Amino acid sequence: MSIRPRRSVLYMPGSNTRALEKARTLAADCVIMDLEDSVAPDAKEQARDNVLRALERGGYGRRERVFRINGHDTPWHAEDLEAAARSGADAVLLPKVSTAEQVGQAAESLASHGAPSDLGLWVMAETAAGILDMDTIAGSHPALQVIVMGNADLASELRIDPGPNREGLIGPMSHCVLSARAHGLDILDGVSEDFSDMTAFRASCEQGRSLGFDGKTLIHPRQIDAANDVFGVSDQAIESATAVCDAWQAAFDKGRGVAVLNGRMIEQLHAESAQRTLALAEAIREMENG
Repeated sequence: MSIRPRRSVLYMPGSNTRALEKARTLAADCVIMDLEDSVAPDAKEQARDNVLRALERGGYGRRERVFRINGHDTPWHAEDLEAAARSGADAVLLPKVSTAEQVGQAAESLASHGAPSDLGLWVMAETAAGILDMDTIAGSHPALQVIVMGNADLASELRIDPGPNREGLIGPMSHCVLSARAHGLDILDGVSEDFSDMTAFRASCEQGRSLGFDGKTLIHPRQIDAANDVFGVSDQAIESATAVCDAWQAAFDKGRGVAVLNGRMIEQLHAESAQRTLALAEAIREMENG
């Protein structure tokens, strides 16, 4: 079972060379090198050059490197795609995706500029139209890997204040989780903009995990440890998953379709979930030791 940890996914402004340098030393699973929201219009081209130089220099270890470009309706979009195709990034993040056609057009452009066949595509879920059509979008291209919630933009478009517990966004968030799972994609929770209240941030991570998210996007390095902890695998979870796998294997070897562990019935679906837990734990260990 091949799994890539995406517990902590940190946005880094492409206009900030010190941030791009700092990202090489942080414990984030993934770095999103951003040309969109965090970069002023007059700094877009310089930010693009900064990101290309940072990726060329390397030094990010096992961290996944994602190139977030500007939207399809902006004057920077075409040149961003051309740059991303030759950037050496692991994936390209498309913002404000509202239709499957936008994904296809971006994929065609990347291919025309010589993008490698293993370059992944990520999409932002941050428009009302995109949320409504997310099932179609999620299944629209084989290169798609991850859906990223853009909760701030979505709340603005929906004209709601989601509140501290994000009540107004639970429906769209759950819909996107369903779409991701239906098409075998990972999905990341949106950012928490207040990075001074770590208690509230941890609660947001725990809520996201309970909704089915694989990790959380971050705006500050101080949020990394909590995200890694909440979306990681505890020693207790490893112990429990190992016991489930062992019980299932013992029953399977005896030709049985179910096992019993501590008074609980164990079926194949429980064994598969436990196997995934152990695979994630191993992937995290390899990343942290690599």
